[in-house]
Amino acid sequence: MNHAASILAATDLSAPARHAAGRAARVAHEAGRALTLMHVLPADPIDSLRRWLGDAAVADVERQSLRQLNMLAAGLRQQEGPHVPVEVLCASGNVLDEIGRAADARDSALLVLGARGEGFLRHLVPGTTSERLLRRTTRPVLLVRQAAHANYQSVLCAVDFSPWSIHAVAAARATAPRARLLLFHAWQVPFEEKLRFAGVDAGTFAQYRCHTRAEAARQLQTLAESAGLQPGGWAPCVVEGDPSQCLVEQEQRHDCDLVVLGKHGRSAAEDLLLGSVTRHVLAEGSADVLVSTRHAA
Repeated sequence: MNHAASILAATDLSAPARHAAGRAARVAHEAGRALTLMHVLPADPIDSLRRWLGDAAVADVERQSLRQLNMLAAGLRQQEGPHVPVEVLCASGNVLDEIGRAADARDSALLVLGARGEGFLRHLVPGTTSERLLRRTTRPVLLVRQAAHANYQSVLCAVDFSPWSIHAVAAARATAPRARLLLFHAWQVPFEEKLRFAGVDAGTFAQYRCHTRAEAARQLQTLAESAGLQPGGWAPCVVEGDPSQCLVEQEQRHDCDLVVLGKHGRSAAEDLLLGSVTRHVLAEGSADVLVSTRHAA
């Protein structure tokens, strides 16, 4: 099998993770890529099992896991047909290391995980495998929340004009090439409270707000052109307010099934991946979330 630029879906075999595998198969079909379906048996539990019950018990667990993985793969082949080659990979060891090795060996174009599961992918909270993988990897990561009943139809891609923005747009197009694309930017008037406190008159302040909105729209147009987006192939979504709240509101308003975020903002303090924005979107939104981890040097 040609693994070049394949999609790697890591599953803990829970129901939410099976949703992620189904979505990975749909994305692979639409993008014309191979799919690797991977399950990792964490090292510490396996070592404890071996210590207390011996190698035979470990072998039983490995066989059962492989059987479940093969059943899942068979369902995906039936769902997507022969157009999506599905490789099955069962490993044991450090979960992050094993996923990283498999992704590197296949030069995976996308990593797919369940946003919630029963095992090592249970929640995107500090210290979990999901968060640590997102911190470590340089590959886009798709966090799946919903069963994949169809290809993505509407994508909300958040940008802040920092160096990662153009890569976030590219990741959105690669993952959902036929979906409606909305480029989202939430703007706020710089130093608004300080200006009000300083007694800036309402007319001047309104002019300042109008200028800020127009500049945001101009930068969005420039970004779209730099990303190679054609007129009619995207739509602007420029709103005033807090990015976290506005993202969820616009996701619901436009019935988006995928939200795209970037790992790096303008500074470490504005890192969208592990900061309030992504957590808020995952907590309050309902769409899948694609995290673009690549950024310009």
